[in-house]
Amino acid sequence: MKKFSLILAVVMLLSLILSACAPAATPTAAPEVKKKACEVTDTGGIDDKSFNATAWKGAQLAQSELGWEAKYLESKEVADYEKNINAFIEEKCDLIITVGFLLGDATKAAAEANPDIKFSIVDFSYDPPIPNVVGQVFATDEAAFLAGYLAAGMTKTGKVGTFGGLPIPTVTIFMDGFTRGVKYYNSVKGTNVEVLGYDLADPTKGLFTNSFDDQQKGKEFGTTLMDEGADIIMPVAGPVGLGTASAVKERGNAMIIGVDSDWFLTASEYADITLTSVLKNMDSTTLAVAKSINDGTFKGGTNVTGTLASGGVGLAPYHNFDSKVPAELKAEIDALKADIISGKIKLADIK
Repeated sequence: MKKFSLILAVVMLLSLILSACAPAATPTAAPEVKKKACEVTDTGGIDDKSFNATAWKGAQLAQSELGWEAKYLESKEVADYEKNINAFIEEKCDLIITVGFLLGDATKAAAEANPDIKFSIVDFSYDPPIPNVVGQVFATDEAAFLAGYLAAGMTKTGKVGTFGGLPIPTVTIFMDGFTRGVKYYNSVKGTNVEVLGYDLADPTKGLFTNSFDDQQKGKEFGTTLMDEGADIIMPVAGPVGLGTASAVKERGNAMIIGVDSDWFLTASEYADITLTSVLKNMDSTTLAVAKSINDGTFKGGTNVTGTLASGGVGLAPYHNFDSKVPAELKAEIDALKADIISGKIKLADIK
């Protein structure tokens, strides 16, 4: 019995020694919580081939490049703006991205009521600024100026056209730049190309569909402009412009200039009539805001501005029309871009 007790004591002692020598268990690491970029669209929807879709591309870049999670809610009507923003506030999104002028009031109300939530609004800025909102604004008149000069150099009828969705600054800035580009071409070349649909002296006299989603109106406006002689049209009305492209394709003797994204790629069914597009690279500015949150430099109450110099705006390639745009005209447009960036050409001086 004594021998058994001794053996048991030795076994227990060895067990204690082995336990003391064993490495401590490594605690299980808590799963990394992904940051969330959450976009609220306007009524054009996420696949509008325009600024909702381009901003969403920026959120997706935050997902692929920064490891964030990207989410969106589509607004079917104006009443959805507040509801969708509040849903993302409840979800504690790290960045709430609202898209467009029409979400200005809802974004302001939500940001002021939730000062700890970070917001970025595309195509809008606040005066006075809001401490937790970064505005994304674009000098689209710079790129549209190049498009207007191009249109003036390519028209066969001596008439080009444009129209907008609503007479708001983010729309009229395109039409303004386009018109100034045509006027500059006239002053340099001694021509008299006419712009239908916009009046530099009084922008409210321009053509506006009062809609960003009724493609039938786009078709009607495009048809009217072609009936009046325009053979190149730049619609500034989101998906409404696709109705114009449809009318141009049916007519078969005119061209379209896209806006916001490269329509040759995003509306490929109209690739054969798309001369170029005025690019507003909201994906790059949206990604820039997300990066600022990642690196701790987010600064609300400021704006990220897209210009020709920064690459935030630009002119898309001529694609199928590349061989039809004269080399001399291409060179002139390249030189104009450089002159705008350097400040040699100031758009406001062109009347």
